[in-house]
Amino acid sequence: MPLNQTLGSYSELFMLLAAGTYVVAFLAFAWDMATSGKTGQLDAGRLAESKAAAAKVPAMAGSGARASAPPAGGAKDAGSPVAPSSVASAGGARATVADSGLGYTTRRNAARVGVAISILGLIIHGAGVVTRGIAADRVPWGNMYEFCTTGAFLVVAVFLLTLVKRDLRFLGTFVLGLAVVMMVAAAVAFWTPVGHLVPALQSYWLVIHVSIAVLSSALFTLTFSMGVLQLVQARREAKIAGGAPDSGGFLGLVPSALTLETLSYRINTIAFVGWTLTVMFGSIWAEKAWGRFWGWDTKEVWSFVIWVVYAAYLHARATRGWTGTRAAWLSIVGYLCVIFNFTVVNMYFSGLHSYAGLPTS
Repeated sequence: MPLNQTLGSYSELFMLLAAGTYVVAFLAFAWDMATSGKTGQLDAGRLAESKAAAAKVPAMAGSGARASAPPAGGAKDAGSPVAPSSVASAGGARATVADSGLGYTTRRNAARVGVAISILGLIIHGAGVVTRGIAADRVPWGNMYEFCTTGAFLVVAVFLLTLVKRDLRFLGTFVLGLAVVMMVAAAVAFWTPVGHLVPALQSYWLVIHVSIAVLSSALFTLTFSMGVLQLVQARREAKIAGGAPDSGGFLGLVPSALTLETLSYRINTIAFVGWTLTVMFGSIWAEKAWGRFWGWDTKEVWSFVIWVVYAAYLHARATRGWTGTRAAWLSIVGYLCVIFNFTVVNMYFSGLHSYAGLPTS
C-alpha cells in the first residue's frame, strides 16, 4: 500500500479515536452539569456561614480589631455572582471556590476529568490532522471533510486555551457536543479520500484564507454556545426577579446573562475581524485565480451575508443599545448563516467554489 494511503488510513483511525474521546469528555461535562448545581448550593451555604462567622470575629477581638475586615481571600458582596477564592467555614470545613471573574465555580471533579480527557482527545485529533496533511502533501483544508475535522480541532483547542485565562468549563458540554457533531458529520456525510487539490486551490492563499476562516468559525462556535446559554440564563433571571423561587441546578454556577453577553461580544469582535480578513483575502485570491475580485458567486454572497449579520450585531450592540436577548439572537442567527454557508451552499449550490470533495450523482 502506498505511503499516502497508509497515512490516510492512520488519519481516519486517529479521527475516530478523537471522536470517541470527545464523547467521553462530553459525558464528563454533562455529568458535571447534572451534579454541580447541588455542589454549588452547598458551597454557597458554607460561604454564607463563613461570612456570618467572620462578621462575629471583630467584635470578639477587642478594640484593636477592624469590624470591616473581610475573611481571608477577600469576600465580596453576597449578591455578587463572584465568590472569594477560598473561605474557611465556621465549623472548620473549607469551601473551595475559584474566582474566575465570571462567576464562582466549585472544585468539580467531573469538570476536571472532562478537561483532561478533552486535552487527550485534542492530541489524538491533532495527530489525525497532521497525518492527513502529510498523506495529501498539503495543508488538510481542501474539502468539506478536512475543513470540518480541522474546524472541530480548532473549536476544542480554542476552548481549552481560553480555560487558561477564564473558567469556561460550564461551556464544556456545548463545545464538546458541537465538536462530536462536527466529527460525526465529517465521517458520515463529508468523508473524502486523500486526493489532490483542484487547480483553483493550489495556491499559498489557501493557507492564509482558509486558516483564518476556520479560526473565525471556531470563535463563532464559542459565542453561539454562549448566546444559547445567555437566553436560558436570562429567562431564569427574569423568573427570579418576578418572585419565582430559584430552583438552582447547573445554571446556578453559570455566569449572569449580562456577563455571558459581554464575553460573547468581545469574542465576536475578534472573530469579526478574522472574518473580515477572510473575505478580503478571498477576494484577492479570486482575482489571482479567476481574474476578478468579486463575482457574486453563491459562496461569496453568503460569506458577505455572514459579514453583514455580525457587523449589524456589533453595530446594534455598540451604538443602538441592542443588549440582552436581542443581541444573543443576532449572534445565533450569524452562526446559523455560517452553518448554512458551510453545508447547504457547499452541497447544493454550484459555482466556482464547488470543491466540497463530495461525490456527485
